Amino acid sequence: MNKMKIPKLVLASFALTSIFTACDSSDDNKVDTEYPVIDISATNAFPIQCSEAIRGQKFTFRAKFTDNSALGSYSLDIHHNFDHHNHSTEVNDCTPEAIKKPVKPLLYINSVTIPENLKSYEATQEINIPTDIDPGDYHFLIRLTDKEGWQTIKGLSIKIK
Repeated sequence: MNKMKIPKLVLASFALTSIFTACDSSDDNKVDTEYPVIDISATNAFPIQCSEAIRGQKFTFRAKFTDNSALGSYSLDIHHNFDHHNHSTEVNDCTPEAIKKPVKPLLYINSVTIPENLKSYEATQEINIPTDIDPGDYHFLIRLTDKEGWQTIKGLSIKIK
């Protein structure tokens, strides 16, 4: 065999092997590019758009979280919307009260780590609404992050009476 043909054959074999190895489509090499999902469509989900909470009472936050790979954590944020700013993700609007200056608004922020390697999680969290906070329009933000760092945000408008 010609001495020039051997290096060319080795090079061609190496190139073909590299191509087939690079095209490995096993799930182990798959990169997670999907956002996690916040589902508040269940009949017991709370709050939903335009829900009401009562000062001096507790309510239970309920939502279902899912992800194609693994969930990571979620956080809840309740803050006033007395100035009518907007980060609602819902289609329908709630009837807002008049713009007002906050005196003692509720600010609630809480983060929860979801147990490892779960693709589905039923989130429940009891939230106490103090009696001495300003009633009115509030935002209820749900931030869900999967294990890879992809985040979904659901912004709801609620009223505290």
